[in-house]
Amino acid sequence: PALPATKLAKGCYNSMFEGCTSLKDTPVLPATELADSCYYSMFEDCTSLVEAPALPATELADSCYIGMFSGCTSLSAPPALPAEKLAEDCYAAMFKGCTSLTEAPASPATKLVYGCYWAMFQGCTSLEEAPALPATELANSCYKLMFSGCTSLVEAPALPATKLYWNCYVSMFSGCTSLVEAPALPAEKLAENCYAAMFKGCTSLKDTPVLPATELADSCYYSMFEDCTSLVEAPALPATELADSCYKLMFSGCTSLVEAPALPATELAMLCYYGMFEGCISLKDRSNLPKSCFE
Repeated sequence: PALPATKLAKGCYNSMFEGCTSLKDTPVLPATELADSCYYSMFEDCTSLVEAPALPATELADSCYIGMFSGCTSLSAPPALPAEKLAEDCYAAMFKGCTSLTEAPASPATKLVYGCYWAMFQGCTSLEEAPALPATELANSCYKLMFSGCTSLVEAPALPATKLYWNCYVSMFSGCTSLVEAPALPAEKLAENCYAAMFKGCTSLKDTPVLPATELADSCYYSMFEDCTSLVEAPALPATELADSCYKLMFSGCTSLVEAPALPATELAMLCYYGMFEGCISLKDRSNLPKSCFE
């Protein structure tokens, strides 16, 4: 049916057509005044939907587009997303599992908010190119799982932010098996879980970015490069003051890694090196490393 409203209400179209597997066309959505959760999962699992409607709003609301097209496996092109000011969870899981999606909309925002891009393109296995991500002001969980499982993604976008937040990059590229190069990560002071599992399972990744940070945080590098089976060399790790679980499983399963970095810290923290090089069967010299790195 036609949906002519230009001003929406909280949750108004929530799950309206969810699971309508024969739906091929969407109504025009002219609204420019959104509301919290207004389009939440509106077309989720509409597996015959090929084209998305235009979304003209420039002012967003919390969770406004969350899961809107999640599971739309025939959707090949996304709508433009012109908003420069974001809202909490606004694009979370918006295109999750859209396995035919080959392009991503521009993301012009420079200031992010909690969960704004959380799992936005997770499982988009045909996505070959990521949008530019110019934001320099991040937020908690802002990029969490954003491209996780995008197995056709070859290149990562630049990530210029120098101030990090809790969970900001967690699993951002995990399972991107075609990714060959990681972006620069210039931050010198880290946040809790900031890089956790960021490149986990990126089996084509051969080089790591420079990691200049000297101020660590709990679980900051947890599983960062786990199962990156093409990784030959580890980056330098200059920090002398550690944090709980900071290097836990960082290179676990990196079966091509031949040399470990120096670990200069003399005062340790709980689980700091736990399983750091577990399963690194090509590592040549283990004599200077704590036993806990391999357990």
